[in-house]
Amino acid sequence: MKFLRNVLATIVGLGIFVGIFFVFMMIMVSAVTSSSEEKQVLVGKHVLHLKLDRPIQDQAEENPFGELDIPGLSDNFPLGLNHILTSIESAKDDDKIQAIYLSFGNFSGGAATLTEIRNALEQFRDSGKKVFVYAEVMSQKAYYLASVADHISLHPEGGMELKGLATQIMFYKDFLNKLGVTPQVIRHGKFKSAVEPFMLDKMSEANLKQTSKLLDTVWGSFAKAIAKSRSISTDELNKLVEDFVIQSPKNALDSKLVDALQYKDEFEKNLEDELSDDDVAFVKLDKYYRTLNTNRHKDKVAVIYAEGQIISGKSNRNSMGDKTIVKAIRKAKENDHVKAVVLRVNSPGGSALASDVMWRELKLLKEEKPLVISMGDLAASGGYYISCLGDKVFAQANTITGSIGVFGLMFEIEELLKDKLELHIDEYKTHKFADLGTMTRPLSVEEKDIIQNSVKRVYGTFTKNVADGRKLGIDSVDAIGQGRVWAGTDALAIGLVDEIGGLDKALAEAAHLASLDNYSVKEYPQQEDEFMDILNSFSGAMMSENSIQSNQWVQKWMNSINTTLSNEDKIQARMPFELEIY
Repeated sequence: MKFLRNVLATIVGLGIFVGIFFVFMMIMVSAVTSSSEEKQVLVGKHVLHLKLDRPIQDQAEENPFGELDIPGLSDNFPLGLNHILTSIESAKDDDKIQAIYLSFGNFSGGAATLTEIRNALEQFRDSGKKVFVYAEVMSQKAYYLASVADHISLHPEGGMELKGLATQIMFYKDFLNKLGVTPQVIRHGKFKSAVEPFMLDKMSEANLKQTSKLLDTVWGSFAKAIAKSRSISTDELNKLVEDFVIQSPKNALDSKLVDALQYKDEFEKNLEDELSDDDVAFVKLDKYYRTLNTNRHKDKVAVIYAEGQIISGKSNRNSMGDKTIVKAIRKAKENDHVKAVVLRVNSPGGSALASDVMWRELKLLKEEKPLVISMGDLAASGGYYISCLGDKVFAQANTITGSIGVFGLMFEIEELLKDKLELHIDEYKTHKFADLGTMTRPLSVEEKDIIQNSVKRVYGTFTKNVADGRKLGIDSVDAIGQGRVWAGTDALAIGLVDEIGGLDKALAEAAHLASLDNYSVKEYPQQEDEFMDILNSFSGAMMSENSIQSNQWVQKWMNSINTTLSNEDKIQARMPFELEIY
């Protein structure tokens, strides 16, 4: 009895604690949000501290705890590319900002994202102001950004990575065979290699061809930019990389890739000397962005962020749902102040059906307002499906796009059930195809034909929409389709995009098409459920680094299997693989 009373008391106590915690959090959110509504004013001369220490995504997540230093809350939100670019652009003409100080932590971002930030920093320098970098350790991606700076300082005992690009694909065929699981694959397009990990134990010749071309193109754009900024030839740079010369900070200094080896206090003293200021004041990105007036014009250009894999339903942190994006498109279309729309696409594709739902809504919008596409790191397969309608399509040189192709994938587990688990299935059906799609037996020849026809039909719709949107012949689209992925520069040459450029150029083009001289940017989708996002973020920060989520290979495998098995839309328009720069 005493034990039960103790248990009950513990439960009640926990309930009271959780209740108090929720009330406290709601009060904090309300208080911080209210105070943040009042625009802050920057007083005196400052250096904008651009600290890249978190993952970067296209649209920032609103963080009402940004001004507070609460572990797990203030620092557990991704950085928004939109906030970074807007802050750098504003700092360029802001008399209160003397320079930018760029530093790095554990950040991640795709090749096109890094290029957009790098280009913005280059424009900042062109305005006559300087960019300074200090780092204890620089990854290859960090150095790509750092190389644009006027001065790069590296810790004397730190490190710098410069080794070229690589990507790896995990193949599950033999593993699934041991389990008694048989993939049943239907695809259209010889390059549509998203299903290869379930069929093969290495890349097909077609996939190796497109992968090597893609990585060579992306590296070429990286090397060209770095070499130009550091006043060396690309041949010299590639020689340094091939021979793995940069093994220490001194190697980097001797190779003229950095300007000084300094401790942080020495760097700060050097910065004071450069700026002729004995007391340099720094302002963080989040705080500086809150001082900006980004809504001063009545006329708007809407930016709709279409980011993540494509699914049916509502968007979440990792995926964009057709219902969420359609709602955003309609709001932009119905807003009389919105004169033009930029669709910012950063997606490997996903559900073919959801892609078509969004495509249709974009088509209706385009009948009323100019539509410009801005491709980020990825606008592939379903991501290209929703991009092909644009009045003008922009991509970065290292954007991954194309992948015009379709596939279907199901798993058959008859051997697993019968031979491995000794489970037996019996059934009755009223019609021949009543159990079409069941996992408990292989597909028949007729069933494979049925699914193949569905895949071909979707591919036909896909290529027709691309042909109409890009004003190309269907045969031409098929020739550059077949599931093949292209880098932005190659996509430009074959007519899939119109111009190399980032979000800034897309916004300028949208304003031009709408005959706007002055405008503000209106962003969609509007963020909701801010409080629950805060709590989810907080709980996520408390998870152990040793959990399964920290195992990159296991996580990728689980994500791949989960996407295939859980998606209601079995016909997928999805990029063939994930490209990771490391």
